[in-house]
Amino acid sequence: MAGEERQNKTSKLDLNSKFWKTFLVILAALLTFAGPTYVAYVFIYVLEIDYIVSMVSGFILFLIGLTLIRYLVRKKVIF
Repeated sequence: MAGEERQNKTSKLDLNSKFWKTFLVILAALLTFAGPTYVAYVFIYVLEIDYIVSMVSGFILFLIGLTLIRYLVRKKVIF
């Protein structure tokens, strides 16, 4: 019984929880679709950072979003 409790405490995300499933799906969608566009806009027009830096950071957010979607599909959170 103690080993079972320890195993439950060491798990980072409880993918059985509806909250975490919903949160991770929404986060993945935002990172994949809204993240690159919004970050590029803010970097270029608001912060006046170089175009290349803003595009690279947007692309990195896109890749993080795709990686999170891939993780969620492998864990069968998204069918």
